[in-house]
Amino acid sequence: MIRKWMVAVPLFAILAWAAGTGQDAKTVISSATTALGADKLKTIEFSGSGFDYVIGQAPNPTSPWPKFIDKTYTRVVDLDAPASRLQRIRTQGENPPRGGGQQPIVGEQTQNQVVAAGSPQAASLRDELMMTLPYSFLRSAAAAGDATVKSQTMGGKKYTVLSFTGQNKAAVRGYLNSDDLVEKVETKIDNNVLGDIPFETAFSDYKDFGGVKFPTHIVQKQGGYPVLDLTVTDVKPNAPANIANAGAAPAAVAPTVSSEKLGDGVYLILGGYAALAVDFKDYIVIVEGGQNDQRTAAVIAEARKLIPNKPIKYVVNTHHHFDHSGGLRAYVAEGAIVVTQQINKPYYQKIWANPHTIAPDKLSQNPRKPKFETVAEKKVMTDGNQVIELYHQQNYGHNDGMLLVYLPKEKVLLEADGFNPPPQPLTRTPASISPYTANLEANIERLKLDVERIIPVHYPADNRKVMKAELLTAVGKN
Repeated sequence: MIRKWMVAVPLFAILAWAAGTGQDAKTVISSATTALGADKLKTIEFSGSGFDYVIGQAPNPTSPWPKFIDKTYTRVVDLDAPASRLQRIRTQGENPPRGGGQQPIVGEQTQNQVVAAGSPQAASLRDELMMTLPYSFLRSAAAAGDATVKSQTMGGKKYTVLSFTGQNKAAVRGYLNSDDLVEKVETKIDNNVLGDIPFETAFSDYKDFGGVKFPTHIVQKQGGYPVLDLTVTDVKPNAPANIANAGAAPAAVAPTVSSEKLGDGVYLILGGYAALAVDFKDYIVIVEGGQNDQRTAAVIAEARKLIPNKPIKYVVNTHHHFDHSGGLRAYVAEGAIVVTQQINKPYYQKIWANPHTIAPDKLSQNPRKPKFETVAEKKVMTDGNQVIELYHQQNYGHNDGMLLVYLPKEKVLLEADGFNPPPQPLTRTPASISPYTANLEANIERLKLDVERIIPVHYPADNRKVMKAELLTAVGKN
C-alpha cells in the first residue's frame, strides 16, 4: 500500500500539471482578447500624464536614466497598419539638471512622434507596440506560430504564461492573471552599448472604457531602470487614427563623411558626431568614438585615408552616454586602447562582458579584452611633437565623467554637450543661459586654456566654424 501511494503522488502531480497547461495558445489568446473586449478593436487612443526616462543618458554609470515630466501624453495607435502618433508636453524632471536627453528643458517642450505605415520606423513599431499595449502583445503571440502556454505561480498568484519567439528571435513572455488580463510582458532587446538587455512592461489598474478594458497604469523598464511611467485617464476605442501614410520607405542614405585640416597632422572628421584624427609618430589617435559601429567604420576609413600606414592605437572617449560610447566596442575590436575618465573604466568592463546575441556587433564577432588608460584630472598625450591635453570637466551636471580635449598648438577645444550651437551663429545672449554651457565656460577659465576655436561633438548641421566668442555670447560674457 505504501508503494502504491508513493507512486500515486507523482502521477497526481503530473495530471494536475497537465490540466494546468492543457489550454492551447490559440484558446488562451482568444479568451484574453475577449476578456479585454478587443475582438473588434482596430484603433485605440489613450491619454494621461506621467514620466519618461531617457536610456543611456544618466549623469554617471551607477544612476538611473534621467527623468522628464510628461505633463500631457496622448497616443493614437492603428493596430492593423501598424501606425502610431504620440503627442506630449514635457517639462524638466531633474532639478537641478542631471544627465542628458536634451536637458535642461526651459518651460515646456512639445514633442510629436509619428510612425506611419510604410515609414522607415514602421518595421520596428510592431515590436514596440507589443511591449506597450496588451492587445498588440496578443496579436504578436497569435502571429508568432510557436506560442506555448504554461502555468506559473509568482508572489502567491497564479498566472497563465504565454510564450513565443519575437521578431528579433528573443523569447517573449506574457503573464495573464485569473481574469485573462495581461499583467506583465517581458523580453530582451538589443542595445548597441549594453548588449542583450531586459525589456519589461507592467500593466495594472484595468478599467472599462466603452467596453474595452485598458490598463490605467503602465510602467516600462529597459536595462533594469524605468523608461516610462504612465497614468492613463482617458481611452477612446476605435477612435479615428488619421495617421498619414508615408508610402514605401525610402532607401537609407549614409551621411557624407568629410574632413578638415586643423593643423599639422590634425584632422576634424564630420558626417556624424564630430571626431578628430591626430597623426602621432607611429600611430593614430582618434578622439570621440560615438554613435555606433557604422560611424566607427566611417571614421576609421577616413582617418586611414588621411593618415595612411599607421595603426589606430588610442580612442579618446569624452563620456559614457550611449550616443558618445556606442562606437567604442568597434575600436576595441580593432585593438585600440580606450582613454576615458576613471569612473567609466569599471562600467565599460562590466557592460562589455554582456552577450550581444540579438544583433552581434564587431566586438562580439572578433572578441578582444578591452584595454584602458584612464584620466583623473589631467592627462597629456604626446610624442614630442603632437600634444593632446585631456581634462576632467568638473562639477558638470550633464555627466560626472566628462573629458575636455584641448589641442594647445592649434588652440582648439573639443567638447561634448556643454555648448551645442544653434543652426545660426548666436549674436545675442539667450533669455535663459544653460547651466551646462556656463559650466563649460567656467572650466575653460579655471584651466586657463587659450581657446580660439571650439569643436562641439554635436557639430552644426551646416558645418560652420564655432569660435570661442560665440560661447561667450551664449553665457552673457560677450
